[in-house]
Amino acid sequence: MLRLFVALALPELLRDQLAGLVGGIPGAKWVPPDNYHLTLRFIGAIERWRAEEVDEALAAIRARPFDLSLCGVGTFEKAGRIQSLWVGVERTEALSHLQAKVETALQRVGLEPERRRFAPHITLARVDRAEVPKLVSYVQAHNLFRAPPVRMEQFTLFSSLLGKEHSVYTPEVEYALA
Repeated sequence: MLRLFVALALPELLRDQLAGLVGGIPGAKWVPPDNYHLTLRFIGAIERWRAEEVDEALAAIRARPFDLSLCGVGTFEKAGRIQSLWVGVERTEALSHLQAKVETALQRVGLEPERRRFAPHITLARVDRAEVPKLVSYVQAHNLFRAPPVRMEQFTLFSSLLGKEHSVYTPEVEYALA
């Protein structure tokens, strides 16, 4: 079984800018900069033969390159508790179009539809052990964060191996946007 997801890999320039936001929240589990990405669709654990079908479906997607802009920070909650800290992604028609194409392609090969609404973001940290006042202060201090737009010219199928400290993401296949 392979644990897979489809994402936009971030260029080094953006990863460096995001790494500059790390720190100041005791108890936060910060994502390593090499793991920063924008998930288009989480697939989960699937058999190798199904992964080959996924690859073929993703390779058939046609979408144009586009500019990706990061802006602001925020949190996601689950059951009333703050779980993660993220950097926002400006939602554009091109990004939404690509994500919809990925979703449609994966459903065509028999994967269940994604239940969660697409909320484009880059996860910075898991913060379920952090103090709420520290999180609020952090968000207030960084909510005006902006990064210059970067051109996205490909999307990637990643595999994920769960680890003790953090997961290890490996780019399996890159698909050009043309």
